[in-house]
Amino acid sequence: MKTLQTTQFVDAGTHFSRYIETSRTPIKLARTINYARILRRIKTCIKIIIAGLFLSGITAFPLETELHLLANLSGAAPEYMHSWINVVYQGVRLSNQAYPFLSYGTDWLAFAHIMLAVLFIGPLRNPEKNIWVIEFGMIACVAILPLAFIMGPIRGIPFFWTLVDCSFGAVGIIPLYISYISIKKLQQLNGSGL
Repeated sequence: MKTLQTTQFVDAGTHFSRYIETSRTPIKLARTINYARILRRIKTCIKIIIAGLFLSGITAFPLETELHLLANLSGAAPEYMHSWINVVYQGVRLSNQAYPFLSYGTDWLAFAHIMLAVLFIGPLRNPEKNIWVIEFGMIACVAILPLAFIMGPIRGIPFFWTLVDCSFGAVGIIPLYISYISIKKLQQLNGSGL
């Protein structure tokens, strides 16, 4: 009878151990799935930022050609927009003829955008370690607004074009903020023992 009680006790202990393992597994599985989903969201947002910066950079090199195409296609746009695009195209075309070295400035602008795209590879690889890059990007998006509203009127930029420039910051901050909040969630999950 004594051996029967010991066997029952051992069986009860085994059963209890299995119960604990199975009850923890769904929680750990849910955390792992949540972690993977958050990480995927972060990487998608960062890829959007990288693509936007890279395209902004690449498209700044053939500026005169792009403005020529845009001037030809802007006939359907409102007159104020069409005339502004023509003025900008003529300014770039004439300065390229007389002073081609001025376009070297937009080459550096293009290079800076491409290098900023490269900067975001860090958080793409390790978001938690490189959260400062996301913070830097959000600061840059906010800083676009005072730059555009202060320098736009000084440089004779029409108000509608200042708003177009501001839209880069307003649109760019959305995936950056989503990434930032999501990285903070990853840090919480890692802090809770995942």
